[in-house]
Amino acid sequence: MSKRISRDLYDRAARLMSAEWHRYVFNGRVVPNWLAGGNRFWYRRDVRLGREKGTEYVLVDPAANASKPAFDHERLAASLGRELGRRLDRHHLELDRLELPESCRLIRFDMDGERWECDLSGYRCTRLPARPRPEPYELLSPDGQWGAYAEKHNLFIRHIESGEVRQLTFGGEPDYEYAGSVEAMNLNLRPEAKSFPAALWSPDSTKLLTMRLDQRSLRELHLLQHVPSAPSGDLRPVRHSMRYACPGDPHVPLADIVICDIEREASIAVEAPRIILCSDSPFSPLAPQAGWSKDSKQVFYLSMARDYRSAKLIAADAETGAARIAVEEQSDTFLFIDLYHFGNLDLYLRPDPNFRLLHDDTALWLSERDGYAHLYLFDSRTGQLIRQITSGEWNVRRLAAVDERQQWIYFMASGREPGRDPYCQHLYRIRLEGSGLTLLTPEDADHKIAFAPDLSCFTDTYSRVDLPPVSVLRHNDGTLARDLERADIELLLEQGYQLPERFTVKAADGETDLYGILVPPASREPGRKYPLIDYFYGGPQLLNTPKSFLFEAPLDFSGGAQSFAQLGFAAIVMDGTGTPYRSKAFHDTSDGRLEHAAGLADHAAAIPQLAERYPFIDPERVGIWGVSGGGYGSARAILTYPDVYSVAVSGAGNHDQRAYIAAWGERFQGLPGKEHPGRYARQDNARLAANLKGKLLLAHGDMDDNVHIAHTMQLVDALIRANKDFDLLIMPNVNHSIQSNRYFIRRKWDYFVKHLLGAEPPAQYEIAPEAQHAAAEAAPPIPD
Repeated sequence: MSKRISRDLYDRAARLMSAEWHRYVFNGRVVPNWLAGGNRFWYRRDVRLGREKGTEYVLVDPAANASKPAFDHERLAASLGRELGRRLDRHHLELDRLELPESCRLIRFDMDGERWECDLSGYRCTRLPARPRPEPYELLSPDGQWGAYAEKHNLFIRHIESGEVRQLTFGGEPDYEYAGSVEAMNLNLRPEAKSFPAALWSPDSTKLLTMRLDQRSLRELHLLQHVPSAPSGDLRPVRHSMRYACPGDPHVPLADIVICDIEREASIAVEAPRIILCSDSPFSPLAPQAGWSKDSKQVFYLSMARDYRSAKLIAADAETGAARIAVEEQSDTFLFIDLYHFGNLDLYLRPDPNFRLLHDDTALWLSERDGYAHLYLFDSRTGQLIRQITSGEWNVRRLAAVDERQQWIYFMASGREPGRDPYCQHLYRIRLEGSGLTLLTPEDADHKIAFAPDLSCFTDTYSRVDLPPVSVLRHNDGTLARDLERADIELLLEQGYQLPERFTVKAADGETDLYGILVPPASREPGRKYPLIDYFYGGPQLLNTPKSFLFEAPLDFSGGAQSFAQLGFAAIVMDGTGTPYRSKAFHDTSDGRLEHAAGLADHAAAIPQLAERYPFIDPERVGIWGVSGGGYGSARAILTYPDVYSVAVSGAGNHDQRAYIAAWGERFQGLPGKEHPGRYARQDNARLAANLKGKLLLAHGDMDDNVHIAHTMQLVDALIRANKDFDLLIMPNVNHSIQSNRYFIRRKWDYFVKHLLGAEPPAQYEIAPEAQHAAAEAAPPIPD
């Protein structure tokens, strides 16, 4: 290798990791904090102070169509400074737990570990008695009075002010516990990361919906911690065991749904069959599958069959537990009812389920029964269909709000507006009886909305990967009330950031349009060709290609494209056939065909099309990488298309679904057995080991409790038996979050630099910790 990549180039790549470059974006999102008793709200806005960020607090009054500073920042800084005995800057007031009462005549907040109140008539700041805080793992009740938590296998609540503790369930035991989570998920082997209980408060804060989880009959899976941190200095490896159901296992996690009454300090079980926990929990904050009626008198939850070919919406009386089947759905291929939220990930909004029990005992239901995802209204007492509410060759993505008094349904949808990216989401409304369908967010962009509690208005931040965010306030009929903020990305562009280019290519069938983004090399010379990196994810449940501006992502959903561009690569992200949000037929391409890897053949077909369109792409030097389902897909790519992909980096790949979580393999591949002979065997990456021609780096953490390290080791064994050269990186004490690991990121860069650029990377380069925001490590795991 004659050429050496400079450390400066790696520094530039590190500065453009997504967890770093968000700090160069000003006003990328308006997050409303609604005042009680109306639709007024306040939000934090960024103030640009040279190259630094300051903060202002803005109060918005939709009724008056006005906004103003929430208080006099200069006077507040001066008053607080006198009390604290130091000078404070008005643009750097870090006010935690800020409260603006409805009168807005005073404010309360935490600062420097103390609680403060400021009378805005004279800007007199006084210390208040310390206000008790909920613990990070406590689920706060809607009225803010109680925190729910799981301890000793039971559910407890604690009064935030008095500290009073009440036990709501009794008799919980290991592997048969209340409010727990399925063990075969991320982070369970990190006891310090105590999480929220699997529960849901009633709107009136008097009850909790939870479950008793039974994992007693599940088989065990073991992890060996090779580098233990034993205080005694004992260096022997430590074995960790967990309950883990694989496809075809005789037993999977089961749960009884339970309703707890905080006044009676008691619980009752819903009178319905146990549910199969095909995914982690009905109470997942990413994809909830349970809810309460607005009057707190009924609960509802999804009961999905183990093979995902049938589902029931169960409704139950909150006092007696008497239950009924409100809606029933069946399909010849996998159902996608409960997974719509994964493509709607919004860091500032906990979603509600995509089904709803209304006050008149009708039920809103999302179904793909006509080939696209649409809303239906059922009689929850009889289970009979009343009407289909939406229809057409487009998809409802998320129920945003239901105004039962005015008879409006507000929902996010994609694919309805002609000539636009069919994945970009817009907000619509329609009458419950099916008339009056109206587009409320007209801009050609992806929209993120947040409704006022009274549903009179909403904030809308719209953007695309090539359009910086714009935040506005709209009335509930979609009319514009006022502009709020436009993102300033000047400093981001100075770092070398490039707005990605959106592209459309044809799938492997030569007919179907597919969509992706491309980031070109940061420095291009005329006539020179550059290698291409394809960031891949092989799961049928996720949309991989970003649609909105990426400033707020805790994980890099562009696959490090900006960093790769600084190093001299072109980078792409795209979605093939077999992925969600187009049509059910489009999605069903993956049914029983996980070896299809969510359109891997389409990626291979796209490379020559892109090379023809972008002359700087060298189709002879193409690399691919991914983690988890992307680790499976990237390894399969170099083994299936060795003449297309010459270098692959596969992280934490689930290389054989027979050894992965039952809830994933059985959902898409079907139940193992006589009905589908050979279906599971053909998706095993190890069977293709003899096909390896190029360079392959396999990486895995030895404490990965989601995708066991055995997946990679069994592929390693097959490659050795096939006498193939490859590279292996085993990372001690690393779990499934390998994608955020700085050492893995650097080794990934090195691998592509060496084998695609033909250059020598800087020796033992270290990505500085400050180059990676803490949110990346703390990000919620994206389910496989």
